[in-house]
Amino acid sequence: MKILHTSDWHIGKKLMGRDRYDEFRAATNEIYQICRDQGVELCLVAGDVYDTYTPSAEAEEIFFSAVERLSEVCAVLIISGNHDDYVRLTASRVLAEKHNVYIIGNNLVKVDCQRRGNCYPVESDKGYVIFENSVGERVYVNTLPYPNEARFKEEKTDESFSDRMKRWIEFGERGNADGLPSIFLSHIFVAGGKAGDTEREIDLGGARLVPKELLPSKSYCALGHLHKRQKIGDNAYYSGAIMRFSFDESNAEKSVNVFDLGTGGVKDFRQIALTSIKNLVKIQANSAEEGIELLKKYPSDYAELTLNLSQPLTHSQTVELHKCDNLISLKTQVEDSMADSYTESRKDKSASELFDGYYKLRFGCLPTDELKALFLELTEQE
Repeated sequence: MKILHTSDWHIGKKLMGRDRYDEFRAATNEIYQICRDQGVELCLVAGDVYDTYTPSAEAEEIFFSAVERLSEVCAVLIISGNHDDYVRLTASRVLAEKHNVYIIGNNLVKVDCQRRGNCYPVESDKGYVIFENSVGERVYVNTLPYPNEARFKEEKTDESFSDRMKRWIEFGERGNADGLPSIFLSHIFVAGGKAGDTEREIDLGGARLVPKELLPSKSYCALGHLHKRQKIGDNAYYSGAIMRFSFDESNAEKSVNVFDLGTGGVKDFRQIALTSIKNLVKIQANSAEEGIELLKKYPSDYAELTLNLSQPLTHSQTVELHKCDNLISLKTQVEDSMADSYTESRKDKSASELFDGYYKLRFGCLPTDELKALFLELTEQE
């Protein structure tokens, strides 16, 4: 069976206040195209569909449109992540299943098993689904959405987190008596995984590390939660987020995993790059003019520009820089020698003279008489 693994869509996530809805549409459409071109039969989405518990209407429209298109070429199985409100995410479950899309939250309801398309569920219970394709190949999927006691509505006890994880994983294994080729689909933080700048502990939902040895002995572990694509152990993969969400990910390649799974295990494993998404670049210049010229060289990218200056930007320079639509973050570093000179020049000067000096340093010209009068009034100077 041909399978695609993706995760961490985070639809609706902004980049320093900038909406990116067009990019989310492009990325999810590219995943559809990959599924179509590669003959994918089952698409797995390993959690964090949305970036917040209360996604915008536009974010929800992007998600529904994306999975409806995917269902035209393959079955789609989705689990909730820590950024998803699993109750809200699964609210459309009954309607979605009519389109061969199956959404599993922490209530772990079994999916409706009916023949829809060329790949469809033939058996399901809480925590697992068995899919069969048009030639009779079957794959067992152990489904474990983002796990914690509150989401599974369990009472707090002295049971350790590792013991709970072991129990939750084994619960999803109970339906594979026939030893079918199998997948563990989960949204967890496995020990040894590398988190990025956009996955601080608070963003990871307070996740506790899952020891690698607790991962089931499956043909393939399809994981979500960490945004950097990576392999953990012999058979566990984070496909990574579908977009770059931080300038620390400048030039990081984003992709989906595609592979064949049969009785002989995983074959023809490939990471297929997502090329429709914007790159994030970090650039430096020594003047506003040089910065503007550099920004023009990256018209299709989002940029973080650092200016190394001998004096602060003027108001007009700041305005000109922000006319560059691809400028997302502007940082300035002013030479210490200038600051030392300014500090030294403050000796024996009146408040009016100090205000003139500061204003000229900051904006490149002297303040108006009206503005100076207001300043002196506030400082109670004659």
